[in-house]
Amino acid sequence: MSASDPVCIGCKKQPHEIEEYVDVAIECEITPAEFVRQEEVTFNPHNGHFLCTACYVLAGMPSSPRGWMAP
Repeated sequence: MSASDPVCIGCKKQPHEIEEYVDVAIECEITPAEFVRQEEVTFNPHNGHFLCTACYVLAGMPSSPRGWMAP
């Protein structure tokens, strides 16, 4: 896995291991990783981190005036 491969910093799963991303990626005809890179608002392009929906909720749904990005 390279630094740019998306990984949820909560559950440590990659998008292809998370059903919500697999399902929507199929509909969009792209890979789950590409969907996360393009559409996941918590995705940090500098290190590949994001929070999936379940982990985002468990983290207290962090926010900021400019949008929250995974560290």
